[in-house]
Amino acid sequence: MNTKKILIIVGVVLLIALIIVGNLLKKDRGIEVLSEKVTRGTVQQKVTGSGQIRPATEVKVSAQVAGKIIRLHVKEGDHVKKGQLLVELDEEKYRANVERAESQLLAAKANEKKAHSELQRTRQLFKRKLVSTADLEAAEANFEAAMSNRLQAEASLKEAQDALDKTKLYATIEGVVTRVNKEEGEMALGAQFQEDVILVVSDLSVMEAVVEIDENDVVNVELGDSAIVEVDAFPDTTFKGMVTEIAHSAITKGMGTTEQVTNFEVTVTIDRPDPRFRPGMSTTVDILTKRLDNVLKVPIQAVTVRSKDEIEGKNKKKSSRADESPKIKDEDLREVVFVIKEGKAVIKPVKLGISDDTHYAVLSGLQEGDEVITGPFRVLTKTLKNGQAVRVKKEVEKD
Repeated sequence: MNTKKILIIVGVVLLIALIIVGNLLKKDRGIEVLSEKVTRGTVQQKVTGSGQIRPATEVKVSAQVAGKIIRLHVKEGDHVKKGQLLVELDEEKYRANVERAESQLLAAKANEKKAHSELQRTRQLFKRKLVSTADLEAAEANFEAAMSNRLQAEASLKEAQDALDKTKLYATIEGVVTRVNKEEGEMALGAQFQEDVILVVSDLSVMEAVVEIDENDVVNVELGDSAIVEVDAFPDTTFKGMVTEIAHSAITKGMGTTEQVTNFEVTVTIDRPDPRFRPGMSTTVDILTKRLDNVLKVPIQAVTVRSKDEIEGKNKKKSSRADESPKIKDEDLREVVFVIKEGKAVIKPVKLGISDDTHYAVLSGLQEGDEVITGPFRVLTKTLKNGQAVRVKKEVEKD
């Protein structure tokens, strides 16, 4: 065998040896992971909902008597004071009714006076035994009927005057006209039990955010909870608020379908609302519920699940088919994190409390300073095993 062939063979053997050694070294170094330390701090749980801005006090002005609108004294956006005249209806018919009732009352009073005089005269004659008992009783009945007619006439006049007064509509609160539904010349229906809203006056000094909260989250909300309010029209600005009302009846959407959602309305009163707020503006509210201070906390992404058998180090019986993975019941799954100890991933069952956007509160299972694995996601949730060698990926320094 010549020298050239020997050199080639030696080179191939060395190359293979280097590849094997490289793989072994790579394996020994362990799988690359991300990690963070367990620290102490504050975990603030919050519940988020979306909805709209509305005034805390909103008065719908509608007519209680029917009539043509002859004058609107305000327009949308006007500021009005309590007692200010807002709307006038045509009063001609109602004024005529008052005059007719006044006339009927005068006639009733005259009849009552006449019946009273006849009763007095009949009583005197009865004492002198010049009229019968029947005549006296008839006179008394006649007087009582006249008095009843007078009372009815007074009631009719009062009713007619009340209807006339209702042709003028006044502001019952101080506020801003936020909506006008009618124009001069249109008819106001005047239904007493069905509102025909002419305009709306709102007190914009006290504004509320009315949001829908999922049924699973609303149980964590209590009256008096503080809240952070974001209004779409005011980007990069937040407002403080407080929960003042929680609905007891649900709002269900998509009833009977797979997309059925059950929510509850929660009202948050906003502190120091911006004068530019308008009813109907879209809003998102974060309601701050439970809070834990100086508690152990672990990143949310570090928490995963493993079966009870895997935690206890038991070998799960493999499936007979290669394309089937062993089925694990939900009740056999436990929440765990992987702690790095001496270059290996050690599985740790944990008991968790409330969470915020980034961390869980840890009630048991970890200690301050423990280094927990936070990723990669697929490695942490699928392939990482207890006792597996790992190495922490170093962050690239930014300029």
